[in-house]
Amino acid sequence: QVQLQESGPGLVKPSQTLSLSCTVSGGSITTSYYTWSWIRQPPGKGLEWMGVIDYNGGTNYSPSLTSRTSISRDTSKNQFSLQLSSVTPEDTAVYYCARGRDDSYDYWGQGTQVTVSS
Repeated sequence: QVQLQESGPGLVKPSQTLSLSCTVSGGSITTSYYTWSWIRQPPGKGLEWMGVIDYNGGTNYSPSLTSRTSISRDTSKNQFSLQLSSVTPEDTAVYYCARGRDDSYDYWGQGTQVTVSS
């Protein structure tokens, strides 16, 4: 059974960088052909895909966030991470990590609330 667990600070100040990690158990992040995504849901809004890192370490980002987003991985810890720079209150959301394959997601983390506020 694959499990994903997000971790990171729940409160970030405006203009700072939001950093989250997703620890994966029950499966390796280097296993072909899975992808590992970050997805968020602002209050009262729908899910927004932010970006992805694949089993080879290749990345792709949402065009609306690409200038502020970086996704990396630590294969020794079986983790992948999100950094979102220059945050504003509009970046307040529940942040999820998820495993994908063939254009669908089969496992999700429980989500972590991040609030951007001074």
